[in-house]
Amino acid sequence: MKTLTFAAFLLLLLAAVAKAEVQDPKTILAWSREAAGGKAWDDVRSLHTRTKISTGGLSGTAESWEDVRTGRFVTSFALGPVTGAEGFDGTSSWNQDDSGQTVVNDSGDAREGAANDVYRRTLSYWYPERHKAEIAYAEQKTEGDRTFHVLRVTPEGGRPFEMWIDARTFLLDRTVEKQARETRTTFFSDYREVDGRRFAFASRSTNGETKYDLQGVLESVEVNPALDEARFRRPEGKTDDFAIAKGATSATVPFRLLNNHIYVQVRLNGQPLQMFFDTGGMNIVTPATAQRLGLKTEGTLQGRGVGEKSEDIAVTRVSEIQLGDVALKNQVFLVFPLAGLAEVEGVQVDGVVGYEVLKRLVGRVEYASERLTFTLPATFKEPAGAAVVPFTFEGRTPQVQGEIDGVPGAFTIDTGSRVSLTLNRPFAEKHGLAARYGSKHEALTGWGVGGGVRSLLARAKVLKLGGAEVQAPVVDMALSQKGSFANPYLAGNVGGGVLKRFDVTFDYGHQKLYLEPNANHAKPDNYDRAGLWINREGDGFKVMDVVKEGPAAEAGLKAGDEILAIDGKSTKDLGLSETRFRFKDSAPGTKVKLQVRSGGATREAVLTLRDLA
Repeated sequence: MKTLTFAAFLLLLLAAVAKAEVQDPKTILAWSREAAGGKAWDDVRSLHTRTKISTGGLSGTAESWEDVRTGRFVTSFALGPVTGAEGFDGTSSWNQDDSGQTVVNDSGDAREGAANDVYRRTLSYWYPERHKAEIAYAEQKTEGDRTFHVLRVTPEGGRPFEMWIDARTFLLDRTVEKQARETRTTFFSDYREVDGRRFAFASRSTNGETKYDLQGVLESVEVNPALDEARFRRPEGKTDDFAIAKGATSATVPFRLLNNHIYVQVRLNGQPLQMFFDTGGMNIVTPATAQRLGLKTEGTLQGRGVGEKSEDIAVTRVSEIQLGDVALKNQVFLVFPLAGLAEVEGVQVDGVVGYEVLKRLVGRVEYASERLTFTLPATFKEPAGAAVVPFTFEGRTPQVQGEIDGVPGAFTIDTGSRVSLTLNRPFAEKHGLAARYGSKHEALTGWGVGGGVRSLLARAKVLKLGGAEVQAPVVDMALSQKGSFANPYLAGNVGGGVLKRFDVTFDYGHQKLYLEPNANHAKPDNYDRAGLWINREGDGFKVMDVVKEGPAAEAGLKAGDEILAIDGKSTKDLGLSETRFRFKDSAPGTKVKLQVRSGGATREAVLTLRDLA
């Protein structure tokens, strides 16, 4: 009996070793299906689940309905003070924010992500007839005493992702997918049986910064519930949370153009504030603003921007936003540090508004006259003679098809960027643009959420956006390895340096952009001719970066130096934005005398301005 028992044990051990050595994807997936319930999954048509979710100190619930045969789904959630929904209607994916506004996710990143999601939701790795994919055995991985079969899966219309299957249990342990801005890993555990099928009752989604992980605990599973077709339709946006005073159909507010950024006076809960107006900007207040307004904040979530670093953010709710005669009610705001932005801009920055306003009202930006006009969509008329440029959404930011010197690509339209055109690193590298333009200078070209952005400088011949053109724009070719400018799905980002040459109308409802050349259109596009980046510090300007072999470097300036006076005038009496434009737009050969404090000593320096791009 002991011999038989040992023999049986030996056979089982040998079988387990043999399974661990198998490298055929079809066999591994067949064993995976058997481990999860086998034929019990054949008749699964739909699923209804409820899940407890938590992240960054916030907790709540999510409810999902899934059509397992087609991949259609809808998930609604409540997480702390934030509510929302997302779904796929069989054609496109969509998101609905807390205020009820919806947007179709139709960027390249979103489309490929949706294809992968459909593949996984339809269990097509077990039922390949539902959604085609290329599947290859990638490698065998070992972590501690566990071994995994790693399969590389590329769904039709999607992008590669990995499935890690436990070599002992053959249950799915995790998926790993490289997205536009990060690599997202989702772990599955605590498998339990429900009606003969094994479900992962615990999940954890991470991008490697574990304090921002999203945890899920399955509360209930219903197999084959009846599905209401209306569930999967994209919801209509709300129309009852905004208004223009006195029943007017439009309202105009002035703005200030500083550093090519739009600054507007806004009232939050009746308190006056100075804020950025950003086409893709979510509602944001700084922690100091939230404290000043007495707002209750919750959570520690992850915030990202143009830089490579992330920031801790919280959420809060504001009863009313007012931009002149325009009012929005009951809005969720992110509480974002915007660390160092006041020094970068040279003025106080209390927060950001933009997307939530433009999602409800047609917005016209008259850069030359510094006016913003908001119009009810039902009364809006297309401006005569304007170039009409259709757009999709990349997240919350308009994305248009354009080309730079004959090279086509997708470009985001961003009033929150000061520069003319930033080309994303993957796009510039793919097309060899640094060599094509003969780029010689590297510089700090931007500063925002997540830190600074370094780029190679160049000058292109022509940028085309639909029927509109900009001649000889300055181009920054980003060197970022992370952040927005490392996104391989985008060619680049069009900023204020280009946009200010037009009166720009944003019709988010019909996803159209209107460009009308204004008095700035024919003006030359110049890059900083001093070769330095300065921020406000106290009463002076602090040198943050110096372009190698540029005018500032030749005059002996270094990062950390403080500029006390320019041409005999104290910097405490000079505006930062105006000074930057003076360095940029003064003619080549102009000499600028600086009083500089460096290491405790004060000296004179003379810059001879010249073109660097």
